[in-house]
Amino acid sequence: MTKQEMFDRLSAILQETFSIDAARIKPESRLYEDLDIDSIDAVDLIVKLKPLVGKRLQPDAFKSVRTLQDVVDALDGLVNEPA
Repeated sequence: MTKQEMFDRLSAILQETFSIDAARIKPESRLYEDLDIDSIDAVDLIVKLKPLVGKRLQPDAFKSVRTLQDVVDALDGLVNEPA
């Protein structure tokens, strides 16, 4: 899965689950400040992202995530990490 495909799926999840307007969803959008994603929402988001990676997601992998691009980069790192 490419980073663009991951972003597109992330965008769909944000729209479907959190009713966020597509116009607000950009790679540089900040989760907390721009999209009003709080810590409870972030846990829900991680649960929704798990099928993209195909393995258990550790919350620690997302501690430094601030923007949607950070989320995509973290997912890409998890998908492409050696087994």
